[in-house]
Amino acid sequence: MRFLSGIQPTAKLHIGNYLGAIKLWIEELRNNPDSEAIFFVADYHAITVPHDPTSLKEGIFHIVAAYLAAGLDVKKHTIFVQSQNPDHTEAAWILLTQTPIGWLERMTQYKDKVKKLREEKKSIGTGLLCYPVLMAADILLYDADIVPVGEDQVQHVELTQEIARRINQRYGEIFKIPQYKVRKVGARIKDLADPTKKMSKSSPSYKGVIFLTDDDDTIRKKITRAVTDSEKAIRYDPVKKPGISNLLVILSLATGKEIATLQKEYEGASYARFKQDVADAVIEMIRPLRKKINEYLSDKTYLNKILAEGLEKAKELSSTKLRLLKERLGYPLPKKNQ
Repeated sequence: MRFLSGIQPTAKLHIGNYLGAIKLWIEELRNNPDSEAIFFVADYHAITVPHDPTSLKEGIFHIVAAYLAAGLDVKKHTIFVQSQNPDHTEAAWILLTQTPIGWLERMTQYKDKVKKLREEKKSIGTGLLCYPVLMAADILLYDADIVPVGEDQVQHVELTQEIARRINQRYGEIFKIPQYKVRKVGARIKDLADPTKKMSKSSPSYKGVIFLTDDDDTIRKKITRAVTDSEKAIRYDPVKKPGISNLLVILSLATGKEIATLQKEYEGASYARFKQDVADAVIEMIRPLRKKINEYLSDKTYLNKILAEGLEKAKELSSTKLRLLKERLGYPLPKKNQ
């Protein structure tokens, strides 16, 4: 079984990225010891909106360091940078020619981002419309069986399935149809300051975002100040009690305890005590990650070595699939030894 996923580079990964994605991937690999994993830094996806070039470069190394800190075994699995493998963009162009524009215009994320940009009177980049096709290329080039994603990316994997089926019907079997996997609990960690919204690195205020590099005091302050409600009951109810529900999810993922178990443990407990315990658990979870991330970031030579080795392995797979795709579409190709 081959797992594949990627994450956009940011110098500030938060616990939503870790609990909702990275931790899930590592758990899946441990539960499937005979599986193979391909993880990449999705740096081309990061430029569909205005970005800072310096932060982009720093973010690439930060992602790699986070993967390694979380326990990714680079001897067994593959990690590389998307932009360093031109097969992705070449395949994406071919897939774009096979994708009806209506399929892209119905994407919920596209519509939401366009609405926000129009409200802010900002221009809308074509990349926002087309990037799900690049994501499809990312997946289909590697015959991925499972794509672990957050809830907000499920529709894009479904689009990938549609594109693959369309091309297979037209040109014969080329692509494997991938399946997505979403964490049942914790797929979307919410902002502590506004638990109705997803925790995001693009938040206008970082008061409700816990980064993997935050120090212990900062983590405790953010959780202590987390927005809750006027009731006293600690129970899971995302509609009526989004703040407490979010904290229960975080505590569950940090400790490995079921939410139902936690509700019983904190029956009659104060919000203050509950928040202190959540803070303790998050600090214990992040502290070793933060230490390892900083250690890896101090050795860029090693990180570059890991990425170079990963790129070589990735290109062996992607070039074979791209060549098959081009052959089926009728393109004359040079012999492999030329």
